[in-house]
Amino acid sequence: MSETKAVLSFSGFVSWRAHLNGGYTTGPDVLFVPTMGALHAGHGDLIRAAREMADGLEDRPIHVVVSIFINPTQFDEASDFDSYPATPEEDLMLAEEAGADAVVFPSVSEMYPGGVPTRVERVDFGALTSSLEGEKRPGHFDGVVAVVRNLMEQVKPRWAFFGEKDWQQLAVIKRLVQIEFEGVEVVPVSTKREQDGLAMSSRNRRLSGSDRIGASALYAALKRVAESSDPPSKCAEAAATLESLGFDVEYFSVVQADSLESKWLPGKMRVFVAARWGGVRLIDNVACHH
Repeated sequence: MSETKAVLSFSGFVSWRAHLNGGYTTGPDVLFVPTMGALHAGHGDLIRAAREMADGLEDRPIHVVVSIFINPTQFDEASDFDSYPATPEEDLMLAEEAGADAVVFPSVSEMYPGGVPTRVERVDFGALTSSLEGEKRPGHFDGVVAVVRNLMEQVKPRWAFFGEKDWQQLAVIKRLVQIEFEGVEVVPVSTKREQDGLAMSSRNRRLSGSDRIGASALYAALKRVAESSDPPSKCAEAAATLESLGFDVEYFSVVQADSLESKWLPGKMRVFVAARWGGVRLIDNVACHH
């Protein structure tokens, strides 16, 4: 990894682009890590993956940029949006340690010049947008696609990095980029987990001490199903076990990793779960072993 240098902070994409255009004789290839802030070690892995790729491409100008924007159009509950943590100072420190060149904090007016729409354009990517999160959170992926489309148009990256923890979101973004952004490569990065297996998430900081301990049962249930000889038949049992512990399970399903369709394809399935615990909605997924 290259020598650590101070990360540059910008209040919007206009000032960031002015810096970018003035700092290079030719435009750099941009490696992009879009986030909603409240960064944790999982985001650090995304930024480090971008930095490591950048350090291996020394034959051309390279720029690793992180965006931090809490997108209002992908929250189906206003209270969830209002309570989403904002930690800009800590975010800058983590981004600098992980190797970012710049962090951009776009405003709502920059992302939505006409004002935040009551409802953004509907997106239909089949099961990718209609199943699991798409079914439980109507309009969620419409907001994801709207903001990612805007970000891609603003940043014009060569590579964009997303975590596998939000696997369905990753699949939706891959489809969007395939359709609308030729030349952009989506780079998936493995889920970062706590020692007890809980997937790292900005929402985890809202769990109380005892709830944080109990949350590890979610990953344990996923593993049991993923390692079984017949994962689909174990989902109802795993969901019932979680319910008995106090989880409010929204779904516990086995679907194809690429299409999110339910037809069994050996070696190509993943287990997905969404459940509320301690007042916090948690999601996770793992690959089936068979």
